[in-house]
Amino acid sequence: KNSNSITSKYINQSFLYNKSTRNGNGKNICIKNASGNNLKNIDVSFPLGKLILVTGVSGSGKSTLINGTLYPIISQKLYKSLQKPYPFKKITGLDNIDKIINIDQSPIGRTSRSNPATYVGLFTHIRQFYSNLKESKIKGYSPSKFSFNVKEGACLECNGHGSIIIQMKLIPDIETTCQVCLGKKFNNDTLAIKYKKKNIFNVLDMSVDEAVIFFNNVPIIKHKLKSLQSVGMGYIKLGQTSTKLSGGEAQRIKLASELAKKSTGNTLYIFDEPTTGLHFFDIEILMKAINMLVDKGNTVIIIEHNLDVIKQADHIIDLGPNGGKEGGEVICCGNINQIINNKHSHTALFLKKEIYSHHGNE
Repeated sequence: KNSNSITSKYINQSFLYNKSTRNGNGKNICIKNASGNNLKNIDVSFPLGKLILVTGVSGSGKSTLINGTLYPIISQKLYKSLQKPYPFKKITGLDNIDKIINIDQSPIGRTSRSNPATYVGLFTHIRQFYSNLKESKIKGYSPSKFSFNVKEGACLECNGHGSIIIQMKLIPDIETTCQVCLGKKFNNDTLAIKYKKKNIFNVLDMSVDEAVIFFNNVPIIKHKLKSLQSVGMGYIKLGQTSTKLSGGEAQRIKLASELAKKSTGNTLYIFDEPTTGLHFFDIEILMKAINMLVDKGNTVIIIEHNLDVIKQADHIIDLGPNGGKEGGEVICCGNINQIINNKHSHTALFLKKEIYSHHGNE
């Protein structure tokens, strides 16, 4: 056993539960008579300005309520979405939010041209910065000169891909590194422009942690880099191809993008089991970032089974009691102290065991 490993540290540690819940902003979104799939004409109130956990056993109706009812209703209202929600009678309180964002683990891009820097809007500022350098101005270079997505800056041999696809007839196509740019994607004129002896390729090859130091005196770039650091992505390279990111990494980059934006405090964020595939260490970082969103006045709804996440809730909506036909009811709702003794809730039972075993009779 390696007692110094991150994993061993978390095996013997439990996150403290949230004793002092947020008060919220006093406003609510309320759904009346939701009856999609196995939901039994339930009425559900979502208190805004809080971290809300929707819990219950598999098949209890969590996804039907949130992803199939609430999200499509609000998307239709705000964005004229064509997705049809499951049946419900009435919803109130939609005027209390101005945006709804579903942060899932789907890829942030599907081509070799997308990366963390492009997704969070960081690359735009980096290209602008390099175009404002003295040598760039002398040569008349615009920000486009520092993009591998346009002919002005891209290697003409590989068109900014960094590699060449050789099409084969009887075996799978072969991908080889471009022999002109050597995988750097940019042409030589672009690569000749340097800041602190680093060209645009060198920057994209930096980790977020390295770039924070490199751009320490450039506030607009540093701000977006710090948002990536705050979600535990300091190790990732700015130019890492998005298709090679894990689902958890993609989700945290999306979260970083939101943290970097100026918040109105009236946004509703939805996460569906965001801890899937994440290490205990990553979950802790993820929850710190999610709590930062709520601290800005926003509302976060999380569908989750993980007790360490549920313990941080300001408000819990527990569905059940079981799955399928035996689910679809609101068993209890409120903060942990309000639901923990509910004898009909499987969630409450396990929360009680978890809290009492780690924290005693608190």
